[in-house]
Amino acid sequence: MAIPRLRSAIQWRRWAKSDCAIAAVGFAFIMLVLSFYLDFTSDPGSSVDRASPTASPDNLVKLTLSSKAKERGAFCLDGSLPGYHFQKGFGSGSGNWILHIEGGGWCNTAASCNSRAMTKLGSSKYFEREVPFGGILSSDPSQNPDFFDWNRVKIRYCDGTSFAGQPEAESKNQTRLFFRGQLIWEAIMEELISLGMWGAKQAFLTGCSAGGLAALIHCDNFKDLLPKDASVKCLVDGGFFLDELDVLKNPTMGSFYHDVVYLQSVAKSLDKNCIAKMEPSKCMFPKEIVKNVKTPVFLVNPAYDFWQIQNVLVPPIADPDQSWARCRLNIKECDAAQIKVLHGFRSSLLDALKEFQQKKDNGMFINSCFVHCQTWMSVTWHSPTSPRINNKTIAETVSDWYFDREAVKLIDCPYPCNPTCYNMDFTVS
Repeated sequence: MAIPRLRSAIQWRRWAKSDCAIAAVGFAFIMLVLSFYLDFTSDPGSSVDRASPTASPDNLVKLTLSSKAKERGAFCLDGSLPGYHFQKGFGSGSGNWILHIEGGGWCNTAASCNSRAMTKLGSSKYFEREVPFGGILSSDPSQNPDFFDWNRVKIRYCDGTSFAGQPEAESKNQTRLFFRGQLIWEAIMEELISLGMWGAKQAFLTGCSAGGLAALIHCDNFKDLLPKDASVKCLVDGGFFLDELDVLKNPTMGSFYHDVVYLQSVAKSLDKNCIAKMEPSKCMFPKEIVKNVKTPVFLVNPAYDFWQIQNVLVPPIADPDQSWARCRLNIKECDAAQIKVLHGFRSSLLDALKEFQQKKDNGMFINSCFVHCQTWMSVTWHSPTSPRINNKTIAETVSDWYFDREAVKLIDCPYPCNPTCYNMDFTVS
């Protein structure tokens, strides 16, 4: 790792300032046409049961390929340069930074990583040259009241390990793939610091799904890179993945993470205290990671996360008779027995959150919706029809926590009690 070099660069810039004054065997389309995520299934498409917002040309943000990546050897799976989209802050927000890491599952074999390398989740050759900034990255104060004028960055995801892969793993698999997730993280951080993040007054590292897991893995490092007097916090959206048995009592997710960790030597990027106590792949699960994170963290997570229901609880291999076929695609199609199983999965989530909940600086918004990520779209982040708990949107709740207006640990009542939910429906073509 080249963190010492990065820290030296940061220290030099601080001195200069004072001196001068997921998962992956197939592809899944998740929400709208803004992004897609790899998972263990091959769902051809999805639709939602509400109207979705469209992007306008004036909120499109251009892609930047990292200028620091080549010298660091930080490459996407196919060897292309990683990238990000940056929109400069203004007014009172010009000294503040918010970063959002996009999601996209993981690859657990050389073959699945090779397939991924031929998509935008493994190669910048396929990145959109412009993307809309919505939700937590929106520049519209009506959609994003507290962060609209900050410096806003969307970090593209192209390594398949939540930015935790290590190059030392490349030789053992005898492939032409690049396992450089950790180096990508370091290169992009160095670049953003050179763009002004070294002087941040307030900073917020966020991410969705596998990007949320990346935000959690790198949360303390993010804080260490910034001024000691800066207010630095992290947010994990739809990224609290459970180490649960599927409905046939098989450890589908645990086995998958085991393969991910060993394929790309991810253990080197995980918490050393955890690695010393248990099998390394266990340390990739958020329940274990949060035990050692010192920086304040906020979790936005649905209790009925459709990605986890479809891939952790009821992966296709665990439903040979197709009895879950409709339910796993639309929670409204579940029968009473299936709803009971889903309530049990919710209970497992709440049990896994008990230790996290005890830390006074942490926050939570755990709603009862059949959805996955909720912060990157304005319709779920902050709009007249957004999901609410205690009559507050996710944006309002997160802001109350970030700015220390109040302690926030909200847990919704069980499905179907919340009429404000934005529920996905994959049964509509």
